[in-house]
Amino acid sequence: MLVITRREGEEVVIGDPRNPQGIVRIAGIKGDRVRIAFEFPREVQVHRREVADQIKAEDDPAVVGKIGRAAGS
Repeated sequence: MLVITRREGEEVVIGDPRNPQGIVRIAGIKGDRVRIAFEFPREVQVHRREVADQIKAEDDPAVVGKIGRAAGS
C-alpha cells in the first residue's frame, strides 16, 4: 500500500503519466472530512469500500441469504 500526503487541490496520477488511467484530486478538506475527486474513463468502475463489499457479497448466494435475513431482523 502506498501512503502519501496531499494538500487541497493536489493530485495523484494513476498509471503512465503520459497517458494516465485516471487522476485522484483532493477536492476539499473541512475538519476531519476530506472530499476526493476521481477522474477516470466511464468504463472504469470506482466504488466506496462498503459498496464494493456489497457487490462482492451479491455474487455469493450464501452471503446474500445472510444479508437478507439481517435486513429483515
